[in-house]
Amino acid sequence: MPKTDQRILALDLGTSSARALVLTADASPVPGALARHKISPAYGAGGEATLDLHGYVEGLLGCLDELQQNGHLTGIGDIVLSSQWHSIVALDGSGEPLTPVIPWVDTRTVPLSLDSSFDEHAFHARTGAWLHRLYWTRRIPWLASIVPAASYAGLPDLVLERLTGERVTSVSIASGTGTLDLASGRYDEEALAVAGVTEKHLPPIVPTGWTGSLSPEYARRWPGLVGVPVHPPTGDGAASNVGTGAYDESTAAVTVGTSAAVRVVHPIEGAPELPWELWRYRVDDKRAVTGMAFSAAGNLHAWLTDVLRLEGERREPVGVEVGSTRVIAIPFQAGTRPPETVPSGSGVYFGLSFDDTGADLLAASLQGASLEIDRGLRMLDSLFGHQLEVVLGGGGIDASAWWRRCLTATFARSTTACSEPEVGARGAAAVALGLSPTPGGETLAPDKDDLDRVAGLRPRYQTLRALAVQASHELPHHAELR
Repeated sequence: MPKTDQRILALDLGTSSARALVLTADASPVPGALARHKISPAYGAGGEATLDLHGYVEGLLGCLDELQQNGHLTGIGDIVLSSQWHSIVALDGSGEPLTPVIPWVDTRTVPLSLDSSFDEHAFHARTGAWLHRLYWTRRIPWLASIVPAASYAGLPDLVLERLTGERVTSVSIASGTGTLDLASGRYDEEALAVAGVTEKHLPPIVPTGWTGSLSPEYARRWPGLVGVPVHPPTGDGAASNVGTGAYDESTAAVTVGTSAAVRVVHPIEGAPELPWELWRYRVDDKRAVTGMAFSAAGNLHAWLTDVLRLEGERREPVGVEVGSTRVIAIPFQAGTRPPETVPSGSGVYFGLSFDDTGADLLAASLQGASLEIDRGLRMLDSLFGHQLEVVLGGGGIDASAWWRRCLTATFARSTTACSEPEVGARGAAAVALGLSPTPGGETLAPDKDDLDRVAGLRPRYQTLRALAVQASHELPHHAELR
């Protein structure tokens, strides 16, 4: 198994924070060797959500300064990156930014005018993406309508350029733009035509084995990193899977952070035909990741505990058994991800009575989110032809023993709760250096009574979910009623 004998510097480019941390040679975090810069997207009217590029990059560089001041930037053999997918920045002819970073949460877009011969199902099968605002096929036409851009790049591409002087992208990051032909690993001609650009407007795609080195400015700033290879970034979803130990088609990783996802890593060669409901991106030159994402997860828990002022132990549904609450929660507060088109503001609570408590509402919400994730897991079971093993990871998993138990019962199988919180950084190191991490952590078996209660709840949930989807398209939303 290829590995480095030296420590690894990992840079994790998230939506809520940018982090720099040092890992051991087997990709385990070095205690105390972590620096974090908090990120707060700026929200505005019409679905606007942006990140300040200069502030983001300077905050990340400050994390490296902090690690150096504490003596952690010595003995580093490799620099790896994990990054959020889907971000975009419009650039002028000199490569200077014309816009802030547009992350995945921004909902602004413009309609597309497509030829009647366009086949979105064939497009989805080839690129793993839909014609949705998440992707550059919709982002670039919108940006072109407001700024005279000469080229476009994502946040990880610009961070890599700042560090090395080279503006390139990885096959993993490129796949998250929705413009990649997954089989060839090159930009898809039809996707480029839909976006109204050519390859010269986008960063060149480099192979997984590519490395750069720090520019002279940063070599002087951090002498311990002189000559250390900088590897191309890995998309955070792919990195998280590999980091939890779910790096082949035997195992699905369920990660719960602000949002949630269920994914399976598998070889790109001979990959099963992609169902319309699932997306597919690349991990590296040889592997893909197929899955489903969900907009309501840790943010749902944070919202409800804040609204109900649940503090301390009340932030768990204390005293409520899994699957036992009469209340059914359909967690569409943030809408649904493509290809479903349920808009935000569509969350539903059904079956409320005067004797229901905050714990009942919280249990119903976490149960609803678990049933949503289970929909994706069952599709992946079917796609790969067997019941998948499941590894649980992410901050939401770490924070709630009740939710771990609920997910295990809802999935109707044993699960392993990954004990490593920095799965993205760990996965980026594993992808770049050919490591095979193991999840570790606690193995959970479903409780029989929990299984029976969830089995009884499931048909009611499915019926109400279908009604909520229908109502979301037929009834006016709160924004329209103001």
